[in-house]
Amino acid sequence: MSAATRFVSAIRSLNFDDAFNPYRDRCQIHDRADAPAKRSAALRAIIDAATSRGIHSIWVGRDLGYRGGRRTGLALTDDVHVAMHGARWGVNIERPTKGPAVRERTAALAWSVLEEIELPVFLWNVFPLHPHEPGLPFTNRSHKSAERAAGEELLSELLTLLRPERVVALGGDAARCAERVAGSCVRIRHPSYGGQAEFLRQMSDLYGRRVGNARRQGDLLSHLE
Repeated sequence: MSAATRFVSAIRSLNFDDAFNPYRDRCQIHDRADAPAKRSAALRAIIDAATSRGIHSIWVGRDLGYRGGRRTGLALTDDVHVAMHGARWGVNIERPTKGPAVRERTAALAWSVLEEIELPVFLWNVFPLHPHEPGLPFTNRSHKSAERAAGEELLSELLTLLRPERVVALGGDAARCAERVAGSCVRIRHPSYGGQAEFLRQMSDLYGRRVGNARRQGDLLSHLE
């Protein structure tokens, strides 16, 4: 059994109240019949590719969101960018959800930067499941302490496996976790809640080039909730 297979199996085994595990659970409304298997296979293939190729940076967010990672099983990635995510690693990914593709604001901003960075960047979250409010599956909440502990253990394993040159944390919650696990990280403003401009400026400084196209992003974000 490969390291990637063992890692994905460990995530599949996670079980918390009011948390959707996209690698084991199937949404009866939006998912295709084989969605959990597709998400598990995609993540496993990407980890295999990243392990083989090596990575420059790992971007760490907080949790999967209901418009993004809950549907795709990939951090900072919505339906619109799932194929692009796979292509960066030479992996062909079929969208595991049905119906119109759903956009997520955070994913759109993250990928507006990634499209202009050629370095291999791996995307992850402290808590790799989708935490939601009780009885409200299509909401987002912050993870709890027990969930964070499980996520930090997995993050530690992932860092050992991938050995990134740089850990980039998006937002204060992710940064505090990344610092505990990795010892240090680069703190970047999360692009939500008015943080778009600072996020882009900090990413431009970090990668030594101007990233993001203001007009294109303005057109894109006008179509997002």
